[in-house]
Formats: sequence, structure tokens, C-alpha cells
Amino acid sequence: MKDETILIVEDDADICHLIQLYLEKDYFVIMAEDGKKAIERFHAHSPDLILLDILLPEMDGLEVCRQIRNVNEEVPILFLSSRSEYEDRILGLEAGADDYIIKPFDPGEVLARVKAHLRRKEIAFKQPSENVSLVKFGELEVNMGNYTVLRDGDRVHLYAKEIQLLFFLIQHPNHVFSIEQLYDQIWGEDKFGDYKTVKVHISNIRKKLEMNPAKPKFILTVRGFGYKFSPEN
Repeated sequence: MKDETILIVEDDADICHLIQLYLEKDYFVIMAEDGKKAIERFHAHSPDLILLDILLPEMDGLEVCRQIRNVNEEVPILFLSSRSEYEDRILGLEAGADDYIIKPFDPGEVLARVKAHLRRKEIAFKQPSENVSLVKFGELEVNMGNYTVLRDGDRVHLYAKEIQLLFFLIQHPNHVFSIEQLYDQIWGEDKFGDYKTVKVHISNIRKKLEMNPAKPKFILTVRGFGYKFSPEN
């Protein structure tokens, strides 16, 4: 029985049906060819994961992503795009996407990424335990039971992958992780993984948490090695 639903948003019919062929054995697949239909089908079907092209008729993928994130912060969103520039990836991930797949791609890559994100979704958002872990670091207050972060008493709006990445680092204070290790932990071990995704998410978290993102206090870069969370401020 196919329990999970994938929404493919792509205006190129050939690409859309190719992805469908690879996914439909394991998932219930629905499709939309433009941004407005994507929003309609998202509300109608509540998909478990969304594959979203950026260049779409009616409404571009960035705006589709933003509108979906206004009502659902947890559903994995993976951008499909021919735009390979680093700045374009930043725009996509800042809009709330979890990952970014560059065209042309191997359909097997898409299937592998879909499976990895759905596995990670199950692990990351289990029901909080009775022992809620509430920790404070200077002006930051982090509640790992209900997935909330406050800075100076104000709620910090973090997307799912940002929360997962932040919580993982907090749970291993002062431990230095390479970009590859962080990708494997948060996105799932994947030979197709794009490690630049980690850098963009770290940058986004810093912009939201740090008083001065250019001189971070919490998530520190250890040059030549990776990143660590520093609880001592």
C-alpha cells in the first residue's frame, strides 16, 4: 500500500512523467504544471514531500515555497532547477526549501533524495518525550521538546532542516563536525548529496540567531575542519 504522497511541480511534461515513473512504484504521485495549481493541490492532498521547479508559469517556485511554509514548516521541499549558481541555491533554501537538485539530473538521484528526506522526516519529528529538554545559552532559549527557539524572549522562525541542524549541534557542544558529517546526520547518507546545502543552512541559522552573523557566538567555523556549537558566551 502506498501511504506517502509526493507532489511534483514541473511545467516540463517529459521531466514530470520521467520522475513519476521512478516514484510511482513506492509512492502515490500527484502533479501540477504551474504555481497556482501547486498551491491548490498542496491544500487538497497534503503531500508528504514536494519536488518543486523554480521557473514555473503563473507563480514561480520560490513564491510557492514561501506560501507553503506559511502553513506547513515540516513537509520536505526539494527544488528542481537548471539554475546552478550558488546565489540561486541560497535564494531557494532561504525561501524554506530543504534541498536543491540541479538539472539535468539522474532520476535515480531524485528517488534517493526523496527516500532520504522521508526517512529523516520520520526520525526528526517524533512526539516529544516527557522529559522536555530546555536549555539556555545567553539570550537564546531552546526547547527541544516542542521545537521552539527564543532570542531575548522572541520566537525565532526556523524551518525544519534548520531546527534539526541546530539541535544536532547543540546536543554535541564543542564537537567539531565536518560538512560531510553534518550532511549525513541531517539529510541522510547519500552519494548524490550536495554539501553546499549545509553551508547555506548554517548561514541562514546564523542570520536568525546571531546578533552579528558575521561574527557568530554560537555556531562557529573551525577553519579546515567544519563547524561546532559553542555554549559558552
